[in-house]
Amino acid sequence: MIEVIKNSKSIATEAYRALRTNIQFSNFDQEMQVITVTSATPGEGKSTTMANLAATYAQAGKKTIIIDADMRKPTIHKRFDLAKMRGLSSVLVGVESFEKCVQHIQSQENLDALVCGPIPPNPSEMLASQKMADFIAYLRTQYDVILIDAPPVLAVADAQILAQIVDGTILVAASNQVKKEQLAEAKKRLDKVNAHILGVVMNKVDMKNQGDYYYYYQK
Repeated sequence: MIEVIKNSKSIATEAYRALRTNIQFSNFDQEMQVITVTSATPGEGKSTTMANLAATYAQAGKKTIIIDADMRKPTIHKRFDLAKMRGLSSVLVGVESFEKCVQHIQSQENLDALVCGPIPPNPSEMLASQKMADFIAYLRTQYDVILIDAPPVLAVADAQILAQIVDGTILVAASNQVKKEQLAEAKKRLDKVNAHILGVVMNKVDMKNQGDYYYYYQK
């Protein structure tokens, strides 16, 4: 079970709530309804960040859905112990309806999930399709908050593709893991597609030295 659901009073949970608040105040002119979460490189904690952030929105009374668009290495089904046989790819190719694929998180009210489903041979093309854009437009009418887990920016182009159809992008950076040059290059690639980067979540910070678990820096 993820931290925000397991322990509502932990330091990490409070940090995720602060992240949610910062996002809400990040842009007065545009509602941050659809947000993608990515990182520069694998293993920096983007999926964990997204799952916990989603739970804070749900706990605040927002009807929330998390979508696993990391179609090469999906993990959301593992984090919430969900069935993985059908999901986003099933909806986009038209073999299943969204209603048959969406799953409700039993441990958290107001929180749904759409897992990856069968891994397709062409993830980038699928995410760049008009069907994906139309699907996100449909979800906007059904949910208050839509959080999308995207692959690392430096690995494939998927995060750049998704950044063009969402309201904002969060970049997760693992302290003492990602190199400064990698983070800069990830931002550069997102800037190339005019991504609205909401900020960076500094992850895996040594609590003994820093006193906090997560930090959020607005752009």
